[in-house]
Amino acid sequence: MATITDTKARNIKPDDPAIPHGSITGLALHPSKTKGHGKWVLRYVSPINGKRRNAGLGSYPEVSITEAGKRASAMRIELADGKDPLEEKAKIEEKPKIPTFKEAAEILHKDLLPGWKNPKHGQQWINTLTEYVFPKLGAKFLHELQPGDVAEVLRPIWLTKAETASRVKQRIHAVMAWGWAHGHCQSNPVDVVGHLLAQQPGKAIRTTHHPAMPWRDIPEFVQTHLKPGKRPDVTRTLLEFLILTAARSGEVRGMTWAEVDRKNAIWTVPGERMKAKVPHRVPLSPRALEILEGQKGQHETLVFPSPRDQVELSDMAITSLLRRLKAQSDTPGRIATAHGFRSSFRDWCSEHGYSRDLAERSLAHTIKDKVEAAYHRTDLLEQRRELINTWAAYISGAPSLAAAFASHGPIRK
Repeated sequence: MATITDTKARNIKPDDPAIPHGSITGLALHPSKTKGHGKWVLRYVSPINGKRRNAGLGSYPEVSITEAGKRASAMRIELADGKDPLEEKAKIEEKPKIPTFKEAAEILHKDLLPGWKNPKHGQQWINTLTEYVFPKLGAKFLHELQPGDVAEVLRPIWLTKAETASRVKQRIHAVMAWGWAHGHCQSNPVDVVGHLLAQQPGKAIRTTHHPAMPWRDIPEFVQTHLKPGKRPDVTRTLLEFLILTAARSGEVRGMTWAEVDRKNAIWTVPGERMKAKVPHRVPLSPRALEILEGQKGQHETLVFPSPRDQVELSDMAITSLLRRLKAQSDTPGRIATAHGFRSSFRDWCSEHGYSRDLAERSLAHTIKDKVEAAYHRTDLLEQRRELINTWAAYISGAPSLAAAFASHGPIRK
């Protein structure tokens, strides 16, 4: 039997008989309604039930003569092994599609999201995978991933960003565990990846304090960089308020108008937004109240909304500002952090003779000694008000005003 040629195939007409391939038994090009077009069909007898079957292999000219021959040859090999090619194809199509790592992570993230009390935690979960994992592993199918692939992702940050690397490892493990549970992979490569990485330093060794600006440098920093300029900048305003109140970044960024009692100059942070899950009253200095007055009308709920999308500002917005301002810290080569200003405030309190108890309460630190905690019946709001007013006067560059607030003298150790 002569082998089909492109010339014969290009000239096939709708009424013509099928043209045998010539090289593969049962394979032929059947004409379609358009001249020069056809459909490849392999006719065979099923070794399973003895019935005649027709297997479509694609259309000509999209599927060339050579490609049709390759596809038919593969089916003939299956027939020689006692398998029915169409039955085998059906089995593959019935199997659940194995997702890529990115697809699996997004499905798992969607499933986990309702369980997070704080939506930001859920966003951080997927953000770390987007930054560190998806570029290298995102397109790989779950069953293809090996311990070496995971190690390649973790190695660049394993020692330099140990905490971040540990979180990334945990999240990769969670995605692979999901895949194993759904039958998409036979094992979890993260279980043994530790054998491919260097030993991380102990947590006690790698734990460091947040880089803090020396308290003596804060007045100049505030006066030079954070005072209102020609264009309003909510991030600078928020940062000044954070320094004035010695509060945590998340507490200030999520601050709402409902939490503010301007008449009594008190900001009450609800327990669900506090690290210790206990409500905390913050006395507001005159400058803090002035800042709040300037924020009125910006948003119905949030005090410091993002100007672009009117949502809570991200912590990265503050970090980026400190980097742009080159805010120097007490750690060589490190930029001061928002959290570090709490340390600066604590040092200032110690240097100026304020009691440990008063300073710790101002920072809303949990009292670890249960016996000591049992005797605490008040939050010392008015004593803390005097302290915070003196601090605000100091960082505002008003030494005489600071002296006036401190006229009664600090509570000594």
